This record gives sequence, structure tokens and C-alpha cells, in this order.
Amino acid sequence: MGCRVFGISIAVCLSIFAARASQLPLTAKDVGLMVRMGYSSGVMAQELSTRHFVDTLDSTKEADLIKAGVTPELLTALKNGTYSVPPEEIARAREQIAAEAKRRVLEAEQSRKFNTLYQYQLAKERSVAQVLAASANGIYNFVKGDLVRPLNGSLVHADDEALSHKKLIAFYFSANWNESSRKFTPELVEYYNRVKDQHPEFEIIFFSLDKSESDMEAYMRQTNMPWPAIDYQKLQEKEVLKKSAGDGIPSLVLVDQAGKLLSSTSAGSQYFGPAKVLADLDSIFSGNAPAKVAQTK
Repeated sequence: MGCRVFGISIAVCLSIFAARASQLPLTAKDVGLMVRMGYSSGVMAQELSTRHFVDTLDSTKEADLIKAGVTPELLTALKNGTYSVPPEEIARAREQIAAEAKRRVLEAEQSRKFNTLYQYQLAKERSVAQVLAASANGIYNFVKGDLVRPLNGSLVHADDEALSHKKLIAFYFSANWNESSRKFTPELVEYYNRVKDQHPEFEIIFFSLDKSESDMEAYMRQTNMPWPAIDYQKLQEKEVLKKSAGDGIPSLVLVDQAGKLLSSTSAGSQYFGPAKVLADLDSIFSGNAPAKVAQTK
């Protein structure tokens, strides 16, 4: 979808360029290009009669036009000034051409930036899958043996065997020191408890951004997080998971069992909030998932 949208954007830009260019006088370069594209001498004469010619021919330009296929008659007309812009309009015509050239440079640069952003986001979305998809169940293998749960004031190893059967995993990036996280976590706990029995294919894994293991344990215990967390001592080894999380928290990153990104709180520099991911989950659960996530059902 992203590529298709991007392609449409480029097509729109090109059509805008063409529309603008059609209003400008022609240069020797324009004439040569149009002839190479298949414009006949008759059509070129009509174009030049309407738009005029705002250029001077030196030996190099003349040779280029001959090489492009311009007929001797048309070349003579250009040299004789038959289609030249009236003297009183030359300055304005050249200003228009210069302004158009400047616009094209700016728009090409903007298009390049959009393409760079798109490629960056695409690479970012693929990064987790590339690292995790070493097997049919990449997420399970990636976190196996590294999950914990709070128990009696400490964190104990969590039985992660059940994760091997999960098809949808949401990594929750949050911290007790963050006010927005503390506000959202109870909502996420309520959502999880509401859907977990009906959708056993779904799991949440906490990725703590707390300042210490004790802070992480206290946060999980105080908010009654019912899901496992990555061992605080193993978080650095799992940094790849943060690549799709963006800079803001709280953040949710939804992947399938192989690690393919399905939904995220962030896209590039944009932060949508975790409610977006929950809405995508609801769509998946209801059978109205976007095409790219339908196969997880």
C-alpha cells in the first residue's frame, strides 16, 4: 500500500510539472526533448506559435537539435526568430522559466525527502522481523527463558511455554516514572483482562523503561499487570524490539509470532498513542483486519 501511495504521489507531481511547463515559452532543450518524444514538425510549429521560443542558438545547441531530429525548416525558423518571444516579454519569460526551475528543484527535493522517510520507515518495520524470524516462531525463540513475573515482592521466572502458541504479541513499552504510562496502564490491564479468554492467541509482554529492576517490579505489582515482562537484566539484549516503538511512551508494538510488524503506536516521528494499536487489535479480533494482518487470524 505504501509503495502504491508513494507511486501515486510521484505521478501527481509529474502531472503538475507538465501542467506548469505547458504554460512556459520553450527553450532549445525543450524543443529537442519534445522532438525526441515524437512530436512532429507540424505539432512543434503549433506549440512554438502558442508558447514561443525564448532562447538563442549557438553551434552547440544547433548541433543538439539536429541530433534530436529537428527538421531543417524548423531549425531555420528558430534561427530566424519566427517563433521568438516578443522583445518586451523576454525578461518576464526568462523570470518565469527560472522560477519554474527553482520550483522543480524544491519539489524534487521534497519528493526525495518523502522517499527517504518511506524507505526509513519500511526498513524500520522490517528490522524486528529480520532479527526475530529465524524460525517459524521467532518471538517465542527470541524471548524464551527471559520472561519474568512479580511474586511476593520479587520477580520470578515466568513459564513461557504458552507463548509458543500465541499468534499476536503486543510489546508494551512503559515506565513507572512516566505519568502518561501510569495513567494508561490500568486501561491496558482492563482491556487485556476483557479479551484474553476470548482470544487466547493474544499476549502482551512488558518491556520496562524503568530506572531499576525494583522500580519495574513495583510498577508491575502496583498496576496488577497480568502479563509477563522481559527480565530487566536481559533488556539490553532485546533492544531491537524498540526499533518500531518510536520515542514516546506509553507505546505498543503489535507483531505476529514470527516478528512481523502489524501495528505500532508510532510511525516515523509521529506518535499516535497506544489506543491506535488497541483499535487495530479490535479490528483483527472482529475479523475486519487490514490485508497485511489478516493471515494472523
